[in-house]
Amino acid sequence: MNYMSRYRDWLMSDYFDEKTKEELEAIKEDEAEIEDRFYKNLEFGTGGMRGIMGAGTNRINKYIVRKATQGLANYIINYSEDGQEKGVVIAHDSRHNSPEFSLEAALVLAANGIKTYLFDGMRTTPELSFAVRELDAIGGIVITASHNPPEYNGYKLYWDDGGQVVPAQARDIIAEIEEIDDFSIVKTIDEDEALDQDLLEYIGSEIDEKYQDTVIDVLIDTELVEEKGEDLSIVYTPLHGTGITAVPQVLDKLGFTKVAVVEAQADGNSDFPTVESPNPEERSAFELAFELAEEKEADLVLATDPDCDRLAPAVKDSSGNYQTLNGNELGILFADYLLKSSSESGELPDNGVIIKSIVSTDMVKEIAADYDVEVLDVLTGFKFIGEKITEFEETGDKEFIMGFEESLGYLVGKHARDKDAVVAAALAAIMALKYKEEGKTLLQRLAELREQYGYYLEDLESIRLEGKEGQEVIEKTLASLRAKSPEKIAGRKVKVAKDYQESKVVYLEEDREEKLKLPQSNVLQYLLEGEAKLTIRPSGTEPKLKFYFAVKEADQAAAEASLAEFKELVMSEMDSVMKSV
Repeated sequence: MNYMSRYRDWLMSDYFDEKTKEELEAIKEDEAEIEDRFYKNLEFGTGGMRGIMGAGTNRINKYIVRKATQGLANYIINYSEDGQEKGVVIAHDSRHNSPEFSLEAALVLAANGIKTYLFDGMRTTPELSFAVRELDAIGGIVITASHNPPEYNGYKLYWDDGGQVVPAQARDIIAEIEEIDDFSIVKTIDEDEALDQDLLEYIGSEIDEKYQDTVIDVLIDTELVEEKGEDLSIVYTPLHGTGITAVPQVLDKLGFTKVAVVEAQADGNSDFPTVESPNPEERSAFELAFELAEEKEADLVLATDPDCDRLAPAVKDSSGNYQTLNGNELGILFADYLLKSSSESGELPDNGVIIKSIVSTDMVKEIAADYDVEVLDVLTGFKFIGEKITEFEETGDKEFIMGFEESLGYLVGKHARDKDAVVAAALAAIMALKYKEEGKTLLQRLAELREQYGYYLEDLESIRLEGKEGQEVIEKTLASLRAKSPEKIAGRKVKVAKDYQESKVVYLEEDREEKLKLPQSNVLQYLLEGEAKLTIRPSGTEPKLKFYFAVKEADQAAAEASLAEFKELVMSEMDSVMKSV
């Protein structure tokens, strides 16, 4: 069926409501808009789906949410013995339509005889992961689009260990979804009926308390906060998101008495009106927080994204200006702090492991080596870290210490299987207090580590490629690089080329090839002379082609110069490749 046929079907069918039809009627003269909305089904990837809200098969709306949930219901019924009784937990963020989409999903599950636990308001993504484990559910759903613009929403799936579904499982769920070619066969019931049949249960403060207490239990040096918590001044912003339901509460329970929240960003406003983007990776998102921090003379500023699975901190530099730390920098600080403290207390496990994504800094490997701790690389996507935690918990081969991704995602403790900005915020505050008592800041400790291990510096560039044509450019660019692997990039010899889709690693200088043991993924990675690294992958959630850069030099000036030149040359070369495909 072509896009015009799909469009007409939505306009004519009695299944779709009048509001949907009015929206579609309004674009009847805009063929390009019709094509974009209907040329494909909104892609359901290995973790779920994310897209612009609106009517159409390539948009996220209640019908697409229902269809995806019916596919999940079919999977639970067909692939699990007791999944209907164990049930599914559903949480949502602060976005437009998030409460409605979460209820729609709950009612489809209920109509299929599957027990559903629905949070009574917005909650963080890590609390959903915790709740799946705490309630012994078969799985979970989060309605969120993380830090995307206000017009986006999304749908993420979790399984019984509290982690996002992994690729093999996702493929089976996707197959169930794709078998549904008629929206009218999707089952649903009304809310009162679901409640009466005990197929829908609202959950709230009891799970909140258990989650917060568990977060505190996994932290170290909490006695320091009990004694000295009033010595650290903190400013926190949830950026209009779910963090307001957990971060201030945990900081207060720990004993931090000087926590100021940016009230203008604590309201869960779906339009994110005070920021260009609700993304703590962007310095502009800190504008109001920095104003309050100056007023309060804050030692530490914390910002979480709307679903509170990502955290960025900021502290004052030597000039008295607040400087944010990126995901690699905070990951390094966490690893150093946890390893040093555990070693000094005699609690460092003999078989400890730190797990990171392949695009996160390798500096952590040098730090961990000093403590005889292994660092394990996994594919990008915290589900792969969660998968390893569960595997090691079952086998006993390794003891999980922490996991992190360069995109501001961290997990300490095994209470969840997804990145957790609540536990990360608490640990960052404890760490900042500890260093303040020693007369230093997080930035000063980071400088000490770079002095010891070398100046690692990383960056990311993304090229946004919208629509059908953009997707084709992304696919053809990667195919072109795969077909003729470069021997030099940015004037540097390629020493090792890794192709995660073809599951192979080629050592060019030795003229030999090995099999990669990680799952297949559309990622290319090049290790270059001079300890530089380039990784190229399409975004799993946005229409972007991503380029990850990493260099190592003796000092900051050399690293910054090396990175700037590396990025400029690579992007120029990649621009030529994209123009040629």
